[in-house]
Amino acid sequence: MTAPNGFEAESRLSFIRERLHFRLEALQPRTPGREASRLAAELRELLDSRIHPGISLREAAAILHAHPTHLIRCFKQTHGLPPHSYLTGKRIDQARRLLLDGHRPAEVAATVGFHDQAHLNRHFTRHVGTTPARYKRTRTGSAATSS
Repeated sequence: MTAPNGFEAESRLSFIRERLHFRLEALQPRTPGREASRLAAELRELLDSRIHPGISLREAAAILHAHPTHLIRCFKQTHGLPPHSYLTGKRIDQARRLLLDGHRPAEVAATVGFHDQAHLNRHFTRHVGTTPARYKRTRTGSAATSS
């Protein structure tokens, strides 16, 4: 299993590597061409199929036979956000549904692929504007504070 922030870290590292290669004239970056939509759709399907366990950028690139930064550019050009943000958003959507079904935030964090409850809290608050426990209480009317 890839660490929840591993995909984002790999994405950023891939851009750093590309810049270094470019500066050293070892690799010229490619801009997304006609295959951008196809690659973006294939990466999206791959991410959707691995929401909980995640996938490394290197593994996705190998499966799709594309350079990692090229994949990121194609995805961003097609979908308007980088793949790690898309994956985090999908996990938040799943977390919201589970919270509304009565699950505790700590349980939800592990179920949807976040490292721990604090990691879920940070991303959930950024996306939804409130903590998972508060979201659960206000949406379900429960008075219990969850762990």
